[in-house]
Amino acid sequence: MSWIILAVILVFLILVLVPAAIKIVMQYEAGVVFRLGRLVGSRQPGIRVIIPFIDQMRKVDTRVITLDVPAQEVITKDNVTVKVNAVVYFRVVHPESSIIEVMDFRLATYQIAQTTLRSVLGKSTLDDLLAERDKLNEEIRGIIDDHTDPWGIKVTAVEVKDVELPQTMQRAMAAQAEAERERRAKVIHAEGEYQAAERLAQAAAVIQKEPAALQLRYLSTLIEVASEKNSTLVFPIPIDIIAALTGRGSVSSGEKK
Repeated sequence: MSWIILAVILVFLILVLVPAAIKIVMQYEAGVVFRLGRLVGSRQPGIRVIIPFIDQMRKVDTRVITLDVPAQEVITKDNVTVKVNAVVYFRVVHPESSIIEVMDFRLATYQIAQTTLRSVLGKSTLDDLLAERDKLNEEIRGIIDDHTDPWGIKVTAVEVKDVELPQTMQRAMAAQAEAERERRAKVIHAEGEYQAAERLAQAAAVIQKEPAALQLRYLSTLIEVASEKNSTLVFPIPIDIIAALTGRGSVSSGEKK
């Protein structure tokens, strides 16, 4: 009978003490151990044994955590109200600090991200917010990382996802972009006219040096027009040719006299 009682007691102790003494820490976790309320260190992944009812283990996830910051209304430096949302990527690098230095490191990081997002973007203009987003992301990441470093948190990246502008501002920016495109089109057209004028001036200088080049140009124009098979043919006659023919006619009439 005594053996049965001992066996029952032994089984009871095994069922109670073994789960309390043996802990399994996953590969992506770290086990922070407290002994009678005092920190004694952290345990690496694997099967770990602690003292039952004396030691207490709290597991901390060390994977990268994605924190979504909802849309925040921000007034930029040039007094434009926009809605901006962002996402923060961070991970726990010191499990002990994340437990003993802050009550809830996720909530604390979330609050810091919100306030930092409004603070940094409020010091920037709308053009900076739209054109230099990478620079602002890095500045926000650095500020959040400085605040969370005592908690054992490492902020790896901050990305501003979307910038929502008021309808009036969108229309104004669209009008500005359209005006800019028209200005560029006019500048390109003027540049083309200028280059064409330069080429025509160079061609006129060549023709002035070689009068026969003008006649060849007339003949080439005639060939181009004739190749179109038009019913009406306009043939330009140079004034020099007419003058030469007129002078030859007058000379021949004088000889006959």
